[in-house]
Amino acid sequence: MTGVTDGKLTVVQAAELMGVCYRQGKRIWQRYRADGDAGLVHRLRSKASARRKPAALREQVLALYAQERYADFGPTLMAEQLAKQKLVVDHETLRRWRMAAGQHVVRRRKQAHRQWRERKPSFGAMVQLDGSHHDWFEGRGPKCVLMVMVDDATNRMRARFFEEETTRASYDVLEGWVSKHGLPASLYVDRDSIYRCEGEPSIAQQLAGKAPQTQFGRAMEHLGVELILAHSPQAKGRVERMNGTLQDRLVKELRLAGISDIESANRFLDAKYLRAFHRQFGRVAASPLDVHRAVPRNLGEVLSWEEERVVQGDWTVTCGGQRYQLDRQHEAMSLVRRKVIVRRLRTGRVQLVHRGKALKWRALPAGAPRKQGVAKQKPEPRPTPKANVPAESHPWRRAGVGAGRRFWQEVRARGKQMRMAARLGVRDSGRPPLRSGLPASRTPSRGNGQATTQGTFSRELNRGHF
Repeated sequence: MTGVTDGKLTVVQAAELMGVCYRQGKRIWQRYRADGDAGLVHRLRSKASARRKPAALREQVLALYAQERYADFGPTLMAEQLAKQKLVVDHETLRRWRMAAGQHVVRRRKQAHRQWRERKPSFGAMVQLDGSHHDWFEGRGPKCVLMVMVDDATNRMRARFFEEETTRASYDVLEGWVSKHGLPASLYVDRDSIYRCEGEPSIAQQLAGKAPQTQFGRAMEHLGVELILAHSPQAKGRVERMNGTLQDRLVKELRLAGISDIESANRFLDAKYLRAFHRQFGRVAASPLDVHRAVPRNLGEVLSWEEERVVQGDWTVTCGGQRYQLDRQHEAMSLVRRKVIVRRLRTGRVQLVHRGKALKWRALPAGAPRKQGVAKQKPEPRPTPKANVPAESHPWRRAGVGAGRRFWQEVRARGKQMRMAARLGVRDSGRPPLRSGLPASRTPSRGNGQATTQGTFSRELNRGHF
């Protein structure tokens, strides 16, 4: 407009630069000549929109939002609750109202980069399973966990409340899914001890190239369901986001319905909540093919606890502190020292199985003694007969044959002394020996003592005692 005023542009050229037609350009030029820069401001600025909600409705909604029961409701969930009360307000409008009133604060979170994964194309190709620990009843009831199963392709969900996240809880929620839809192709879970075994593999497992399994992992292998262990919560983000949605929405629904126990909450899920949830958040899979497989007849036996035990010599099996006596009709199977499977079902029933065949048994009372074989009695030792020791005056002793240990010890001692004397060149003088045992003098003695000593030594030497 300044260029038109200065004569540098025509109105036609100015309209082309502003992107309007010639007639609108003339109107803008006339307002600019009349009001200056203020004539270029839009006429609806600072005026209420024709679609503006009535002020009475705004006050009513904000007063309702200020109630304690709706204090933690987000704009989207609150807009849905208002729609149930015939108060139609868009969630963005409700958010702007609260921001203008200073009741809503925008919180921005720092987010790490993640790689997007495309959804599975078919229903049942992958189902994610997780337990959500939360104060679901807000202190009105006992603490519990919500076991959630979500299909990756359609967002179809199965949820049940349990006291704790255990193997039995996983079995129960999976059985509900399988009974309704069939066996999924794969199951995506976290690395909890229910699904991942931390123990070291046995020698047999190492030779077979298998890793140790939990009871849940063994059951999935038997059913042919691939068990995928996630390395992070973001990897199974579908069920993690579902847990966040339920922790925000389901908690409030339970509060409005006045539910504070697990049984009532499960009935509320099946009868009302899940149906409405699927209508709102469900989606159509890319492929119409349903890849769920047929349910086996022995599903209850597979979803159980199994332990291998060895049959003892008295045909008993011990497991979990309980002993079981196998029936005599299995004698032809020669089960002693063989392994059998002790299976405990969720109903509390116990089965003993060997190579797929159920065995008959009876439980032994606690503390029943184990039957032992009759031990062979060792013969009493025979009394050792007294040795027939010859008397001192026996001719055998006089000849020096049965003289005994002490006699020969003395003979060896004398022989040792004589060998030492011979080495030193000392001979017996017939005098009393010194305290060291050597002769008293070097003077050769020709008396009877020398002949006696040499004669005794010669006789003992010939007998081989030196």
